[in-house]
Amino acid sequence: MKVTIVGAGPAGLYLGILLRTADPANEITILERNAPDATFGWGVVFSEETLGALRDADYPTYLEITDTFARWDAIDIHYQGESLRSRGHGFSAIARRRLLAILQRRCAELDVVLRFGVEVDDVAALAAETDVLVGADGVNSVVRRADESTFGASVTPQGCKYVWFGTDLVLDAFTFIFRETEHGLFQVHAYPFDENTSTFIVECPEHVWRRAGLDTMTEQESIAFCQDLFADELGGHTLMSNKSVWLDFPLVRNRLWHSANQAGNTVLIGDAAHTAHFTIGSGTKLAMEDSIVLAQAFVRHPASIESALVDYELERSPTVERFQQAAGQSAEYFRRVGRHTHLEPVRFAFNLLTRSGRITHASLSVRDPKTVATLDSSFAGGRAVTPPPMFAPLELRDVRLTNRAVHQVSTVDKIAGAADTGVGLVLVGPVAVSAEGRITPESSTVDSLRPTTGATVGVLLSHAGRRGATRPPTQGVDLPLPADQAWPLLAPSTLPYTPGSAVPKAMDADDMASVRTAFADAARKAAAAGLDLALLDLAQGHLLASFLSPLTNKRDDEYGGSPEARLRYPLEVLAAVREVWPEDRPLGIRLTVADWARGGLTEDDGVSMAERFAEAGVDLIQISAGHTVPNSQPEYRRGYLTALADRVRNEARVTTLVGGYLTTADEVNTIIGAGRADLCVLEGPC
Repeated sequence: MKVTIVGAGPAGLYLGILLRTADPANEITILERNAPDATFGWGVVFSEETLGALRDADYPTYLEITDTFARWDAIDIHYQGESLRSRGHGFSAIARRRLLAILQRRCAELDVVLRFGVEVDDVAALAAETDVLVGADGVNSVVRRADESTFGASVTPQGCKYVWFGTDLVLDAFTFIFRETEHGLFQVHAYPFDENTSTFIVECPEHVWRRAGLDTMTEQESIAFCQDLFADELGGHTLMSNKSVWLDFPLVRNRLWHSANQAGNTVLIGDAAHTAHFTIGSGTKLAMEDSIVLAQAFVRHPASIESALVDYELERSPTVERFQQAAGQSAEYFRRVGRHTHLEPVRFAFNLLTRSGRITHASLSVRDPKTVATLDSSFAGGRAVTPPPMFAPLELRDVRLTNRAVHQVSTVDKIAGAADTGVGLVLVGPVAVSAEGRITPESSTVDSLRPTTGATVGVLLSHAGRRGATRPPTQGVDLPLPADQAWPLLAPSTLPYTPGSAVPKAMDADDMASVRTAFADAARKAAAAGLDLALLDLAQGHLLASFLSPLTNKRDDEYGGSPEARLRYPLEVLAAVREVWPEDRPLGIRLTVADWARGGLTEDDGVSMAERFAEAGVDLIQISAGHTVPNSQPEYRRGYLTALADRVRNEARVTTLVGGYLTTADEVNTIIGAGRADLCVLEGPC
């Protein structure tokens, strides 16, 4: 097989090595526009898992790479004048220049043809001259750009502004530094990679970068600024540049990674196919693992190049998508890390360590039991032996929850069974505030509430609005009742929920007064029944939620139009309930933080609304998203609401309750320990 590889980075060189070792008859040529010793960046980090893959793929290369590694197992976090060290993380790093030299020598040993200083001008002609053309030429891949419509490429900026320096300070840990300035928060990611040098990446949000004047500084002025800013940590050492300019990280995605047509077979690997934000340190790892999987695919399909390319893409694409998701969460964390600077150091550190979801409370307790013990004790006043965060009590006004786990049940008759599971709170609902506010004929109403004993019980008070008068979910979602069984619907505007739904009446002043009274009366009944907590339902496209969204509120009076006007009626209902709800018991809301639909409420809108409700005195916000309109695009996955809860809790500074397919104690311990929420709904039978 004749293979031409464009790009002599780690992915292209390693693929050449693997294809030659798999079959010495393969003719491999690698074309590179730069000189052999030209490289950008400083050190490359590998995990233990990646090293195992390299060992199995080509042992001589693995030996030479690992012989030159800098190794460490610690992460240092410098925050608010304190330093915390977490151990057990197992990093290895090598200078990028040295890695390339090792791979180039191995290619030469195997008679892989290396041609440097070659500009590729005609990709189609190159593809026609070879059996397989491989685009390993990075983010700005000429191979990808030559057939961009086929690959379905997108390149978008992600995360903060960043600049990649080296330093002659030799670190002994992966080091995070957070520095508050008059311009905003700056952070550093630094790590050793040889006996003389460390990588030192500085980043900050774009608005901080501009406030500091970095957008107008020269390269040398920028170095001087950063060197002065982190002088204490550098301790007299200097920062070094290798064309170190401030950049936006390019997130590369492709709908397809290969093309097989009359022009030839083309495939993308490494950064040409995908990128993962540098804050999880997986770019080179993913690139070299691409090479391993592609080489193995050719071994499995020696008679069909197209089958090999399909096999490669099917195996790698899901793995890369998971890494990109984790990397995206990490990039977003650092873009908004300033919202966490009110957390005490150990919780801030735990939040940082668990940002991408790859480390949890349980896994860190194995890696670093000391840090986890310190975290757990912070929930119990510093006592030496304490349970994990899920079992820490929480006080809301005069109500004390014995732990942070919540079971949510749909009907009143399920409360007793849920209480027997030992959760800190049983939340029943939605419970309709009136017969006209039911979702289905079987929906619980406030009149069905009865006194409870032996458990802390809350109620979600709701009015279905335009999603009412539907058949039970077992018969289908949002299917309207026959006309002779239905009841009139109310909404801010005359917009049916689905094309087949009944058209609701646009509420007038009398309707608004009647519904306000219904919520207040329902709260009074819930209090009389001895319920400990009440939430008002401002989610899932129900009545009060419909006032909040521009997709469902088309009013032109004082209750529609601007965000403040759309908030007016839900705030009035909240005030009416607050007047009758006991002062010593917590009152909250379930809130749609984002509509997940074009033209609807965004996360920023949701956080702003949460701030207004917090100002109005709510004690707890349950996080919800989507379903305002039937064509919303939910992002369902395990823990899919956690990032929203994190934003609301730490930006609006309000206690939050979050669900989203949380099924294990480890998930709850991680969320609570990191300060992303205060209570978690545990899914499962009650």
